[in-house]
Amino acid sequence: MEKFYNETLYKLETTINELKIEDDYSIQCIENVISTIIKSLSQLKEYVLKKGFRNTAEEIKFFKHQKPAIVSKLIYYNAIYKIETKKPYGTKPIRKYLNEEVRKLKRYFDNNLEFYKYYRTNNTFIDDKLFVRGKHDIKLSLDTVYFEADHRFSTSHDYKAAKIIANDLIQVYIEDQLNKNNQKKTTDPTILNWTASKTALTELIYALHSEGVFNDGNADIKAIAKTFELAFNIRLGDFYHTYLELKSRKMSRTKFIDSLRDTLNKKMDEKEERE
Repeated sequence: MEKFYNETLYKLETTINELKIEDDYSIQCIENVISTIIKSLSQLKEYVLKKGFRNTAEEIKFFKHQKPAIVSKLIYYNAIYKIETKKPYGTKPIRKYLNEEVRKLKRYFDNNLEFYKYYRTNNTFIDDKLFVRGKHDIKLSLDTVYFEADHRFSTSHDYKAAKIIANDLIQVYIEDQLNKNNQKKTTDPTILNWTASKTALTELIYALHSEGVFNDGNADIKAIAKTFELAFNIRLGDFYHTYLELKSRKMSRTKFIDSLRDTLNKKMDEKEERE
């Protein structure tokens, strides 16, 4: 089980990273990510139903930690998909909408406080009731989803464990969106903010560095990146890691620069036609 699970998780995370680097969290990207996760879960379920577990300890580990690690990704990306597709227009409506999403997370936390405490403090004294199949207890605040699930591949609380992991990620995502929304509200119209992806800016920075356009080609890549961060009010984080992901792209490694060229050529062609 351990080997198969680790291989499945590695392939899944690699595919997700490739999809994100290609489409950078577009709606289409999220749809593809969700489909990929569902496929991985299906393979994992097939393995569990065929091979089973060597003992109860292995079963508990799977349903307490391993399966939730993958299901939480499904919950997370599905939540982002819903947030993005239902998001209203305008700074104030967006802020109101996102704050309501935060309140939903808070309500779930309040309604499941005891389990949050149990799971986050790594308690184990009732694991045999929570994370072993066929051992559900109606008194332990079961989610409705459990009664609809295939009990051959579910326990009473593995989904709830995944929900805890996912909700932490969702909250970070929403707070990031709120910060961006607040920046739009308070931004001086004379100040430029980078609103394309961080991946696109990283691609541009490395292209300019490779061309040697700063300080006769002697400028350090970190200095260039810092200048762009300050100039366009953005934090790139580990931009070198992003660069490595760009290098490993299976499709175009210069997607943004190619798009710049095509867009400019199109604009020039349109101008010539008008003239």
